[in-house]
Amino acid sequence: MTQNLLVELLVEELPPKSLKQLGHSFAELLAASLKAQDLVATEARVTAYASPRRLAVHITNVAAQAPDRAVTQKLMPVTVGLDAQGLATPPLLKKLASSGADASVIPRLKRAMEGKTETLFWDSIIKGTSLAAGLQKALQEAIGQLPIPKVMTYQLVDGWQSVDFVRPVHALIALHGADVISVNILGLQSGRETQGHRFEATVQPITVKEADSYAQQLAVEGAVIASFAERQDEIVRQMTAAAQHENLTPIEDAALLDEVTALVEHPNVLVGTFDPAFLQVPQECLILTMKTNQKYFPLLDTQGRLANKFLLVANIKPADPSLIIAGNERVVRSRLADAQFFFDQDRKKTLESRIPELNKVVYHNKLGTQGDRTQRVCTIAKAIGSQLGGEELSRQAAKVANLAKADLLTEMVGEFPELQGIMGNYYAHHDGLSEIIAHAIEDHYKPRFAGDVLPRNLAGICVALADKLETLTGLYGIQQIPTGDKDPFALRRHALGVIRLLIEKELPLSLKELLKQSREAFNSPENFPSQENDTFVNLRLFIYDRLNHNLREQEYKVQEIEAVLSYLPDFLFEIPKRLEAVRAFANLPESASLASTYKRVHNILKKDMDKGPVSGVGSIRNRDIDEGILTESAEIALYQALSNIKPRVDTAVRAGYYTQSLQLLAELKNPIDAFFDQVMVYADNEDLRANRLTLLDLLYKTMNQVADLSKLAS
Repeated sequence: MTQNLLVELLVEELPPKSLKQLGHSFAELLAASLKAQDLVATEARVTAYASPRRLAVHITNVAAQAPDRAVTQKLMPVTVGLDAQGLATPPLLKKLASSGADASVIPRLKRAMEGKTETLFWDSIIKGTSLAAGLQKALQEAIGQLPIPKVMTYQLVDGWQSVDFVRPVHALIALHGADVISVNILGLQSGRETQGHRFEATVQPITVKEADSYAQQLAVEGAVIASFAERQDEIVRQMTAAAQHENLTPIEDAALLDEVTALVEHPNVLVGTFDPAFLQVPQECLILTMKTNQKYFPLLDTQGRLANKFLLVANIKPADPSLIIAGNERVVRSRLADAQFFFDQDRKKTLESRIPELNKVVYHNKLGTQGDRTQRVCTIAKAIGSQLGGEELSRQAAKVANLAKADLLTEMVGEFPELQGIMGNYYAHHDGLSEIIAHAIEDHYKPRFAGDVLPRNLAGICVALADKLETLTGLYGIQQIPTGDKDPFALRRHALGVIRLLIEKELPLSLKELLKQSREAFNSPENFPSQENDTFVNLRLFIYDRLNHNLREQEYKVQEIEAVLSYLPDFLFEIPKRLEAVRAFANLPESASLASTYKRVHNILKKDMDKGPVSGVGSIRNRDIDEGILTESAEIALYQALSNIKPRVDTAVRAGYYTQSLQLLAELKNPIDAFFDQVMVYADNEDLRANRLTLLDLLYKTMNQVADLSKLAS
């Protein structure tokens, strides 16, 4: 017989930023353990409940007793378990005793060959575990594996024993249908009582009648929405209605919504206001202080501008909410006044006047100060600007690079580091700098995360690229390299930023040259010994590795990516076009045959090169084909086809028409097939052999200009 199961831990207020994950993990871990013990069917429904003061799970169709299982246990070889008279040896008796049996089962033991050894086996029935025992084990496993950010040690009621959990636990419910399952965990014996809302519950404590009445009783008697998802939906519903009533729109912030959902059990969305005079402060500052410090949802008008109203989510529903609203308005007024003070104070000094102070701020103990870093970024940005736009862009990039980190020294950024760059933009405008410079100061951090926008102008692009390259080069130079899932300096994100800038902005910049310029910006020979240093070879490979991951996320096929990246193309902006060319080539009827041919030619040339320079590739790559000794009609036809196609392929590649260049190769299929069917490459005559290898080398050079087509061969 199966019934539904409910388990609840009643705790003190849980960490709000962890609650969603804790609730999900508790439910999944508990259900997984019960399923492993055959107490729960795989198709059972698992419902997680999580509120500030409880972790709970409801599981359908849970058995009171797991079914018995027939098992066959391997014991030992017959020669070890039985003596010459066929009697049990001490090792066999000991083995049986450890398995819960005795000598009486010996006549029922089976003999079977295992390889070349005759072995004893015992068929037995293992009694299924009871729900009480299974749940006890499941609770211990689930609690031990919860992703708890920080464990708290607290004393039990007896004052002697201590236990560890994320927060002190005050009650435990374990109901199978309407029956209490006897389990003990964290010093608590299971029962059926819990607590509702601290102030609004109509019954205290709440006696849960059965597993299926839990959520309804909490809602009706306890004024608690137990389900995290349902509570969040209710908050969103109330917020939408309140905002529409004001003809405004709440700012979307999934993380804030999760946190607020984890702070309340009985949500009540209210509208607060603040003095419109505060709107003179940059709205990013006001929004951030309301969200970070007060957990409010700022409201925007139809033009996307901040309104002087906000939404707050209370945990109680009084008949007159005016006191709650007034109290929150009073608190937010102080917060916004602080932001206004910071903004006013910061504007008393220009960004340029703050630059010398960067020399007092340590960036890294092995890489100097922020002032040192600024100079390096400036050097790299000037070089990039010169390549992309000449002297004027180089000058703009240098100006931006010098000012880019100055806002780190402002009061506003000191209070809210998330505003770095954004405040630099505002202060640059206040200092009378051009919009190009101001926007570039803000944008030089972009892209800050996956999917973020890229800088708006070329000056911002130059400095954003320089900033990321300086970070990668410097930290690689001092061996601060990502390992496994550890990447404390976010170098993977910086590498992806470099990739996106080069590709999406189609920048005609050599990756090798960029890394060389970045290395030269560091005047630290002890950290950066030479251009050929393995560290920087590895940095380049690290960037290609991140590119590989990025392309896979864009759903390119592995073979396509490997074909293009195997040659480590130096100009990353060409890679999407090369990938599209390879994809188009792979769809040609001739592609499979040509890819196999390319692989075969590569292997022939490599094998011949390994023999040395006398007859190998080393001697033929600088030779011309001797038409006079092309004797076979098939090799003459291949040479003529190559003579016709190679110039067209070369022209298409130089123009960046990669798809066209690969499609031209289809014309070579028949001449190539005939050549390998009719011509002996390794002829006895040395000149003839070398000439044919030279012909294959010409074929190889014609085919390998866009990608390594051998990667497409099955």
